[in-house]
Amino acid sequence: MNVYIVGAGPGATDLITVRGDRLIREADVILYADSLVSEELLENKKPTCEVYKTAGMHLHEMTNIMIQRAKEGKKVVRLHTGDPSVFGAIMEQIALLKKEGVEVEIVPGVSSVFASAASAQAELTIPDLTQTLILTRAEGRTPVPPLEKLSELAKHHCTIALFLSATLTKKVVKELVQAGWKEETPAVVVYKATWPDEKIVRTTISQLDEDMKKNGIRKQAMILVGWALDEHIHEKEYRSKLYDQAFTHGFRKGCQHDDTII
Repeated sequence: MNVYIVGAGPGATDLITVRGDRLIREADVILYADSLVSEELLENKKPTCEVYKTAGMHLHEMTNIMIQRAKEGKKVVRLHTGDPSVFGAIMEQIALLKKEGVEVEIVPGVSSVFASAASAQAELTIPDLTQTLILTRAEGRTPVPPLEKLSELAKHHCTIALFLSATLTKKVVKELVQAGWKEETPAVVVYKATWPDEKIVRTTISQLDEDMKKNGIRKQAMILVGWALDEHIHEKEYRSKLYDQAFTHGFRKGCQHDDTII
């Protein structure tokens, strides 16, 4: 008896994994987060497949369906947005499923953070600038542990990706400034990354709240902040050792610099 928790990816239907797509085609039962996952992903489901929209369901409603159908010997797919392991609220589902003897397989998906970085054409880890990416969210109705307050995490001055924070931008800015961030620090907001109505807003942390209001963005947005998001970063002399001609590794011998372009 298995339930497959599948990451649907960020939005575009061709960004689901091959394994995830195969499981959708084979599923007898699909439960999907209809407020965040494109219904187009279900176009290739079996004609006999049962489909449940879960935006209006609570935890036990969802898991009771999954448990019952799995015990009937049916292949059950729970389709999540992005990657299930990041703010996916899957642990409580897994706990109830395993309590009833139902095993779980998790299929990873493309997270909205990486889809957003791709849309913004950004590398989030720039050599000599930042080599760390923090995935977090601003504290709202759900608290965060004291040592994970944004004002504490931001003291590292690395790239930060903020999930679930589109309605908390004033708080975000306050805590970044409190941690010593300059007001001109670049920020990129990607609304509905890879969806047809995707919107990219380039701004600074001082203008973040105002620019999001101007663009009517208050949900389904990834906020990326840090100097790696500077749209002119490619013009600066931050370069990886990986492709440096003088850098030796197991697959390449180092050589003298030569600016000749072949």
